[in-house]
Amino acid sequence: MSELLRAAFVIARRDFSAVVLSRTFILFLLGPLLPILLGMAFGGLGQKISTSDLRPTVGLAMTPADVARIERAYDRLTERMGPQSLPRLMPAPLSPTPRDLLARPDSDFVAIVSGTVAHPILTGKAEDIDKLDGDISLLASAALAEKVLHLVRVEHQDVATSLGAQSQARLAIGRIGQIVIFFLTILLAGMVLSNLVEEKTNKIIEILAAAVPIDAIFIGKLAAMLGMSLVGIAFWGGTAFGTFLLVKGVDAGLPVPAVGWPAFLLLGIVYFAMAYTLLGSLFLGIGAQAATVREVQTLNMPVTMANMLIFFFATYAVDHMGSPMEVAAVVFPFSSPFAMIARAAQDSSIWPHLVAILWQGAWVALIIRIGVLLFRRHVLKSGGRWWKQLFRATTG
Repeated sequence: MSELLRAAFVIARRDFSAVVLSRTFILFLLGPLLPILLGMAFGGLGQKISTSDLRPTVGLAMTPADVARIERAYDRLTERMGPQSLPRLMPAPLSPTPRDLLARPDSDFVAIVSGTVAHPILTGKAEDIDKLDGDISLLASAALAEKVLHLVRVEHQDVATSLGAQSQARLAIGRIGQIVIFFLTILLAGMVLSNLVEEKTNKIIEILAAAVPIDAIFIGKLAAMLGMSLVGIAFWGGTAFGTFLLVKGVDAGLPVPAVGWPAFLLLGIVYFAMAYTLLGSLFLGIGAQAATVREVQTLNMPVTMANMLIFFFATYAVDHMGSPMEVAAVVFPFSSPFAMIARAAQDSSIWPHLVAILWQGAWVALIIRIGVLLFRRHVLKSGGRWWKQLFRATTG
């Protein structure tokens, strides 16, 4: 066992150094940041458009006194409700008529309000009138009650804890943890497959197989890619944390998961490592059978789609803590990391995580063992029936 671990360490150090110390690794680290920055920029632009430019514009073809009353009512309401809750208002000329004004090519109004505050007349298309009728009625009512409208004072009763709000917040944390682990796994696990196929194509793997055990090659490659992934996660996580502090500030309040933030972050790293090694060991087994890149792509697609279905299964189960569906997601090895990180956000018990980590580790060892035996049989053309070797390896 010591010789196996020593050989695996040599392979891991070799692959880790070859990837991390290369110039392209810097581009690899910076690569995911570009779509994130673009997404934030377009998200902010889209929010600005949705909250301002896409709001319907209503013209006020009323006397200056009535326009002023409507605008004051608008200011009072949007102060509480937000500007996106009501349509934009703009003064409109009293002539021509609202119908003629809406028919002009240069008109920016969706509808026109004419008449008086006590008797407003809304002119526009039928579907637009249906959408705007309630808003205009609210504005006119607030304008009429301008001198007698008093906001009712709401008495405040503060509580230290709201279990309903806490439960919803922890559920959201669990879902975010699942999404982060899933996308990082999908993004990074494929590198194990491409690395193995490249060395098979260059006949390097046969040279390594003659020098060290196949098990050490598989374990070493998996450990090297996992280490490289953790370096990337540390960089991306540090960047995200620094950006969060810059935008939100040090005093930004975050809901606390059930196990606490230190334990949750530690479990998140462990469950990412388990999800990565589970999928990575499966990819190693696939790469051991594939001879060309085309075969890798053909075999890779079903595995990726199956992993997406497993992820959706785990995200569905997170809403049903303790149900048979959630227990099945916890027990099934490939969905177990996603289900358990959600459980960590909602349940403070630690011992289920220790059992789940041991269970997932056993499956990693089993998948690696099967991949090694298949590699020996189909690539090195040695060994007998792989399931008989597996039975002898596990019993003898």
